[in-house]
Amino acid sequence: MKIKCLLVDDEPLAIKLIENHISKIDSLQVVATCNNAIKAFEILSTQEIDLLFLDIKMPNITGIDFLKTIKNPPKTIFTTAYRDYAIESYDLEVVDYLLKPITFERFFKSIDKFLRANSLIVPEKKEVLKDEFILVKSGNKHHKIKIDQILFIESLKDYIKIHTVNDKRIVSKYKIGEIEEELAHKNFLRVHRSYVINTNKISAFTINDIEVNSVEIPIGASYKDKVITFLKNIV
Repeated sequence: MKIKCLLVDDEPLAIKLIENHISKIDSLQVVATCNNAIKAFEILSTQEIDLLFLDIKMPNITGIDFLKTIKNPPKTIFTTAYRDYAIESYDLEVVDYLLKPITFERFFKSIDKFLRANSLIVPEKKEVLKDEFILVKSGNKHHKIKIDQILFIESLKDYIKIHTVNDKRIVSKYKIGEIEEELAHKNFLRVHRSYVINTNKISAFTINDIEVNSVEIPIGASYKDKVITFLKNIV
């Protein structure tokens, strides 16, 4: 039996991303999507929903306040670009708190957690498609970036700069350690405290630096052993 999902988010691209992730897991089914809490309440009142994906910062009422108003709410996974609500959200006993941009790897961990908590069968993870993408907020825009188009990511203190194959550079308020975790197991490697690279884009290297798309990226002293071990395996 399919797990019926409702997606609530005022950003169309965010909904599309979750729909894309759900399409890779056979046991999940999107029953409905909407962009505000009022419509979500109507859907919950008329349809059986097993799992709710709920954005937090939305017009008129936040996802947290909305969830507090529902009697017997479905299991809920918060999806948000804001870290500040994490502690408050866990008081509501939600399944998980997903921070945008949401990669499939991180999404799958949430579904795994939901299924195990409800004694359901955990699905096999399908191969990640080449068109998998992340959503990154820069200013007032949300950018859809295909993972295989990322060359490397550069740290700018509390911000990151994402360099892509089309020479596009996107700056977002995001810590490099967090994006490193999000892109784990996707052929990305931390080579320096300020750089995470797409290992599929390496064009040359020495013991001191790695070249990605003609850009020489230094290998940090504390990362050298791990990086050299990796490089030996690809020679």
